[in-house]
Amino acid sequence: MSRYLKENYQALEEYTPGEQPKDTEYIKLNTNESPFPPANEVLNVLKRQDIENLRLYSDPTMSVLKAKLANLYGVKSENIYLSNGSDDILNFAFMAYGHKGAVFPEITYGFYSVFAELHQIEYEAIPLQDDFTVNYKDYLSKNKLIVIANPNAPTGNARPLREIEEIIKSNPDSVVLIDEAYVDFGGESAYPLCEKYDNLLVVRTFSKSRCMAGARLGYAIASKGIISDLEKIKYSTNPYNINRLTATLGEATVDAEDYYKEKCQEIIKVREYTKEKLESLGFEVLPSKANFLFARHKSYDGEKLYLELKARHILVRHFSTDKIKDFNRITIGTKEQMDKMLLALCEILKGENQ
Repeated sequence: MSRYLKENYQALEEYTPGEQPKDTEYIKLNTNESPFPPANEVLNVLKRQDIENLRLYSDPTMSVLKAKLANLYGVKSENIYLSNGSDDILNFAFMAYGHKGAVFPEITYGFYSVFAELHQIEYEAIPLQDDFTVNYKDYLSKNKLIVIANPNAPTGNARPLREIEEIIKSNPDSVVLIDEAYVDFGGESAYPLCEKYDNLLVVRTFSKSRCMAGARLGYAIASKGIISDLEKIKYSTNPYNINRLTATLGEATVDAEDYYKEKCQEIIKVREYTKEKLESLGFEVLPSKANFLFARHKSYDGEKLYLELKARHILVRHFSTDKIKDFNRITIGTKEQMDKMLLALCEILKGENQ
């Protein structure tokens, strides 16, 4: 880094994205991308005119896409905010609502602590319970920005809506952000509570269940007041935060909702199949409502297992944090991809026992 960088930024521990290798072909089970392509309606929606119109700025209001999402969820357009990926919304939330401090789980999405440190926010990282679940009682009456991924990452566990509502009710003077990046794989969304509680901010993404990680499109559902706050920051930083092509693809994606529901069900089915097979190989697998599994073997080092799989051109995600270093997070791909991974694990474990 240069000597010109502001001092408090120099000590930042950046977020580390999952590997995106270019040197060889891998079965990528490390970044929770969908194994399926977008719907045909999305694949075929772009026309030559869309490319030619890139000379023009995109619509900063995103009125068409907002209206489609509002109709899908039964809310008003004023309750929808759109952004260049959900990470931008998380960033804005820490910026806007973290002045009294922030609270989130100790083991969760790594960007929360990065954003807190970026904006010099004091934060409390609360340990998970012994079974790696969030105890909702730890978040009651904190009077700070509360951020909970539900389902949580990288563990995959989801808390019921009644617990989320208790957290919201007990913190009336602070924003409660529920990050629902993985909710479509079996979780229970909190967005219906936005009509009841004006301090709830639900953040979602097109990256996982909508098969559009590369398009960078996220959205939030919240009260009119919170959406206005986010819009205020947007218009103070980057009014044209979503490009024309992504907006067009996003509109077609919402129109093809049935396709994505079907693909989510396929992923859930393969997830449960993979969980059963992993357990038969001696793995402990945490219950998951996401498009991934978090697993550790009773007699095999987690990092070594990750490296052995990588040597066989299969990528999973390993974390070096002490409490979870024995685990690997395994994205759910197609059944064919999971079978290849399971076969590789059989070979690795068999070699260890010889």
